Amino acid sequence: MKKIAILGSTGSIGFSSVDVIRNLEHDFKITALTVNTKIELLLPQIKEFNPEVVAVRDRAKAAELRKLVDCTVLEGDEGLIELAATADYDIFIGAMVGFSGLAPTLEAIKRGKRIALANKETLVVAGELVTQLCEKYGAELLPVDSEHSAVFQSLSSEQSSNIKKIILTASGGPFFKVDKNEFNSITVEQALNHPTWKMGAKISIDSATMMNKGLEVIEAKWLFNVACSQIEVVIHPQSVIHSMVEFIDGSVKAQLSVPDMKLPIQYALTYPGRMPANFVNNNFPKIGTLTFFEPDMSKFECLGLAFESLKTGGTAPCIINAANEIAVEKFLNKQISFSRIPGIIKDCLNKIENHKTPCLETIFETDRLTRELALGLT
Repeated sequence: MKKIAILGSTGSIGFSSVDVIRNLEHDFKITALTVNTKIELLLPQIKEFNPEVVAVRDRAKAAELRKLVDCTVLEGDEGLIELAATADYDIFIGAMVGFSGLAPTLEAIKRGKRIALANKETLVVAGELVTQLCEKYGAELLPVDSEHSAVFQSLSSEQSSNIKKIILTASGGPFFKVDKNEFNSITVEQALNHPTWKMGAKISIDSATMMNKGLEVIEAKWLFNVACSQIEVVIHPQSVIHSMVEFIDGSVKAQLSVPDMKLPIQYALTYPGRMPANFVNNNFPKIGTLTFFEPDMSKFECLGLAFESLKTGGTAPCIINAANEIAVEKFLNKQISFSRIPGIIKDCLNKIENHKTPCLETIFETDRLTRELALGLT
């Protein structure tokens, strides 16, 4: 039986991971869980799965939880790191959203664990260093994002030298058909209303701006060791083809299924095997037509900024990630307009120094400086 730690067990990916493990209870056991603040959602998970240790990033909430449970409760960012560094697990599911998922993931990598990675920021801000550490410590990095899982499955038994390009599909989000002139008046409620996927607030806004896809472009470069010029994005509103790989002979492989995050999560847990899944019901006659469109980079500026930062390299991806996190938070709090999000990112790219060959300390410092700058921008 494999033991599982879930970093961010009460988010959308975390809940899906719990569902998968619940259905595979004879093969997997949850031994460690972490949350940011939502102990009211963590409590039922503790009661059901009886983990040995949990970590709560919010210190006040951690103190509150200790009065209610018998297991070890760690707190703060250092608590997340301690759990990743010391808890008893075989597979680490990185389901936490944001830069703060990087440090705990690094600890799991140093222990040579299998990392089922949904935390985009880990590879976006420190892709080169993370992949080097995985090689050094023998850690196994498997993607949980549906797009990267699709590419990973499509590359099975293939030589990387035969890759012509990786084609990441995007739903287009809720504003695919909305004119850019209307972006100023977009409300938080409209931006959160994704047409295909059920996700947390931050990822939903990223999908609406298409920054989500931009971050995935940067991830793909490090996951699959390809050049920026070998990565393409296409709009596929049905979200049935999760991504494709075109090879040098013109052949294309794709992974298809109804949109459900539990499928790539289960594949990352059971790889290289597969297990039955009662949550997938593919009905292609019902699906009908599959359509594809080229993304409009002038409308979805965040996607273009992500490609730009990948080409620039160094700490540029770290800057766009930190600036985007703050800009999205400001939009969710109704402090800025939807159309201002890419503007804040561009301002930070122009004002924060780019370090071409950063160490981890430089990455953390760049993240801090960018957040400070973005917080003061309106």
